[in-house]
Amino acid sequence: MLEQTLFALPFAYLGVLFAGGGTIISWVWVTIALSAARTAGMSFNRVIDAEIDAKNPRTSDRLIPKGEVKPATVWLTAVIFSIILIISSYKLNMLCFYLSFVAVVLLFTYSYFKRFSSSSHFYLGFVEAAAPIGGYLAVSGRFTIIPFILGLVIMFWIAGLDIVYALQDTEFDRDENLHSIPSRFGKIKALRISASCYVLSMSSLIAAGILTDRRIFYWLSLVCIGKIFLYQQKLARNEDMSLAIKSFFKVNMFVSPILFFGTFLDVYFF
Repeated sequence: MLEQTLFALPFAYLGVLFAGGGTIISWVWVTIALSAARTAGMSFNRVIDAEIDAKNPRTSDRLIPKGEVKPATVWLTAVIFSIILIISSYKLNMLCFYLSFVAVVLLFTYSYFKRFSSSSHFYLGFVEAAAPIGGYLAVSGRFTIIPFILGLVIMFWIAGLDIVYALQDTEFDRDENLHSIPSRFGKIKALRISASCYVLSMSSLIAAGILTDRRIFYWLSLVCIGKIFLYQQKLARNEDMSLAIKSFFKVNMFVSPILFFGTFLDVYFF
């Protein structure tokens, strides 16, 4: 969960930066809120998917299937951190407080979505998109078009990489009647959809930069991210998927820090 939190924190910080940076207190409460949301979301996911994870050889060694953690404990963890999310959102502003209840519903429902629709990849992206939107609203306290463009950045990026991730479970998903784009359309079409998502994510980053008059370090970070996106799509077309996926997600860890530091330098120093 710590790794997942560190991966997602820059999403929220991106929203904070685009809103002007806010105060140190804003950063603290945004960090607490995002960390709580990630912990609650992962807990919901693990306990709801426990039976499915137990059947899948790739996930059968997770804590609940192995019997190392009781489902009741994980449910309790999810509830506690959902409450922490709500409290920390209240400390930010009332708009964030009201929207925190929506966020909890999204975190809870994601694991059920793939049982009904292959668009679950986009639903996951939609859930993750709440991070930059929430970070922006935490500072500004009002809606504009910018946080939603940032949300599109994350939504399409996460959907694109989740489609590639789902390639590992294509046959398992078909056997268990679970819905995913690879299990429905096959590998070739799934990779085309994933590539399209990456193009839309990059287009949204460019649009956000133009609309907010970003400067050199932001655009340099986008050049780096563009190269990573291209490399990931090349990896996804490797015949050895198990090896490709490991490299795919290893390089993926650099995307959010690069975007964060490029935007941070742009906002505070140049």
